[in-house]
Amino acid sequence: MSDVKRRLLLKATLASGAIGVAVGAGLLRPRVVLAAWPEQAFQAKSVSDALKGLYESDAAVESADIKLKAPDIAENGAVVPVEVSTSLDNVKSIGIVIEKNGRPLAADFQLTDRFAGKVSTRVKVAESSKVMAVVESGGKLYSAAKEVKVTIGGCGG
Repeated sequence: MSDVKRRLLLKATLASGAIGVAVGAGLLRPRVVLAAWPEQAFQAKSVSDALKGLYESDAAVESADIKLKAPDIAENGAVVPVEVSTSLDNVKSIGIVIEKNGRPLAADFQLTDRFAGKVSTRVKVAESSKVMAVVESGGKLYSAAKEVKVTIGGCGG
């Protein structure tokens, strides 16, 4: 066995052992993590149903305190960079919803009190569509939206 293969085997063995110890000690509980996943919201077929599944309401008010940064034209709809920043206080979560996707909810970020006010990710935009950021703050929903055009070379037209 070569040194490279031996090192890979050793690393994999140590990693699995560490995970096993964490699970055995109750530090890592996959069932709890999966139970917290908002499945109903991610499986929703409409923007309204996705927001109701995530926030129990779809009444989001447009806010100038939310900045949504996304390209005007996405050459590849499979990996569209999106950045959401906000100056709102007491932000509990940020969701990213793409209106014309088969499943509109693209991302959900649950935040702590130490939140810096900014998240970024890459999302799939199936076709030219409105991309919306929804921020839950102080028990209310706020939003900002931007139209993103996907070129023919991407996923849609």
